[in-house]
Amino acid sequence: MIQVSGLTRYYGSHPAVRDVSFRIESNEIVGFLGLNGAGKSTTLKVLAGLLLPNAGSVRIDDVDALEAPDSIRARIGFLPEDPPLYTEMRVRDFLLWAGRIKGRSDSQIKARMAEVLKICQISHVADRVIDTLSHGYRKRVGIAQAIIHEPDLVILDEPISGLDPVQIVEMRDVIKALKKHCTVLISSHILSEISQTCDRILVLNDGRLVAQGTEDELSNRMAGSNEIVLTVRGSRDALDKVLSDSGSVLDHDVRPQGDVWRATVNMAQDDREKLVWELVGAGLGLRSLGDSEAELEEIFLGLTAGTQP
Repeated sequence: MIQVSGLTRYYGSHPAVRDVSFRIESNEIVGFLGLNGAGKSTTLKVLAGLLLPNAGSVRIDDVDALEAPDSIRARIGFLPEDPPLYTEMRVRDFLLWAGRIKGRSDSQIKARMAEVLKICQISHVADRVIDTLSHGYRKRVGIAQAIIHEPDLVILDEPISGLDPVQIVEMRDVIKALKKHCTVLISSHILSEISQTCDRILVLNDGRLVAQGTEDELSNRMAGSNEIVLTVRGSRDALDKVLSDSGSVLDHDVRPQGDVWRATVNMAQDDREKLVWELVGAGLGLRSLGDSEAELEEIFLGLTAGTQP
């Protein structure tokens, strides 16, 4: 659905985004992850049609966003970090107004209203003045205004910023519900929410796209294909001896985990069957064996520290 090629955007002489390219399919939830100032918000504002790129192209369903900006904007819903709300209005009246300025008739908006209120979990506050709502509910009203016109693409910039733990869980449910209706792009620097909400992750660092893929794909990239994790019952000395003497093991790290030992093993090649026989032959009880998985925090720190190309 979205094809971005060579996207570059400067603020004066400062390159906020540099030569960024990616593709996003329909009905995906994709997270833009990066430190503050990494270029996340700038990228999303270009996709939303709020900023023009200095170089590169953005195509949505094969329509060039620079050649037909009005047509593209009509298909996009956008929620900036600070929701654009008229707080003196009631929720229902505000959404009616938002739908009108996005080109929908009153009958279209009213037919859509109940579904939007349900998706955003704000039906019970629809007739309240926005100024009386909590920060979490205001965020949801912001999402409601972004989807009232049935967009194909919804862009959410830091949607959980400032929310408490309960509101974060509720917002997570709202975002997942959007996937049934549209493609969703989320900007965040909160690792746990990107992990639990998004189908894929795009990692930005210093204006460049340094990695993209599912969390598992990024984990495998960081861990290395020949790194495995063992949990073993038995003698620590016996385990160290097997791993040190094995010709298949380059290095290893053993740590206690309850009543067993957890060993991270880096192998010269994937020769785990031979290693299993060596462990069993030494009288050790092999409880589990699997590929090493880097946690999202470790992945993020590694990528933004420049340890990956």
